[in-house]
Amino acid sequence: MPRFSIILPFYNAAQTLQATLDALQAQRFDDWEAICVDDGSTDASAEIVARMAQSDPRFRQMSNPGKGPSDARNHAADLARADLLAFCDADDLWHPEKLAQMAQHFDRASTDAAYGQIRFFQDQPGDCPTVSQVRPDALTILDLLSENPVCTMSNLVVRRDAFLEVGAFDPSLVHNEDLDLLIRLVGHGKRIIGLDALQVWYRTSATGLSSDLHAMRRGRDQAIATAARFGVTPTPKAEAVYMRYLARRALRLDAPKAAAWGYTREGVRHSASGFLFPLRRGAATAAASAVALVLPSSFRRALFAR
Repeated sequence: MPRFSIILPFYNAAQTLQATLDALQAQRFDDWEAICVDDGSTDASAEIVARMAQSDPRFRQMSNPGKGPSDARNHAADLARADLLAFCDADDLWHPEKLAQMAQHFDRASTDAAYGQIRFFQDQPGDCPTVSQVRPDALTILDLLSENPVCTMSNLVVRRDAFLEVGAFDPSLVHNEDLDLLIRLVGHGKRIIGLDALQVWYRTSATGLSSDLHAMRRGRDQAIATAARFGVTPTPKAEAVYMRYLARRALRLDAPKAAAWGYTREGVRHSASGFLFPLRRGAATAAASAVALVLPSSFRRALFAR
């Protein structure tokens, strides 16, 4: 049995998929299988996976058309042979040491799930200096309702038994389905630990699912309802931190000029100190949101996408 089952759903991802698969193949730790689930692609994505599967039998190609990424991941988890599920999206890139670091961590720690640092990028890894932060302790539901430090499904490894025990992904969710899952894991007493090491390059795209900020916010509302079942509601500070997260994403994605400023104003209304501190993130985000109102689109893209 492989140590890891990598779960990779894809839909019309031909422009980025080959690089993602190459990054999996470049892992220093090589005891894995990759279950690649086609959600009904009409481009060359399926052919790209088929070529990889022909040359490397660790890649397994499946079809689950038209049911969405959450259902595709659940379908792959049902077929997984490993105890550890490592999720990856079709437009992100893994650091070559990711699985080696995760294997070492799960060997020595009583952990149900783990994540690392991510670095954002647009075209090539390293073209953006922004790096995510890792919490020093096991995640709480309130941590997740503030600024989810896991950031992306490509950054999560979870024990298969724990994943199935909490009910896997909610197939009805397309946005913030990862947040909903993480809340249920923590709510059921599972420990999610951060590794202070870069593990994922996260591609920012103006056309990706995570670029729809309104839909992301609606998805978070559903996650808040899930948290309420465990007796946790977001504090004003948590709301402010989440608004800061949306403002920063709006700047990075070149959203409409007023978007980041709107999230900034709402965040400050919830909690001025929660939004503005630490100053290097909060005050800088507020200033950038204000400046973005008057800058030409081309200049904003050049300034805030880096």
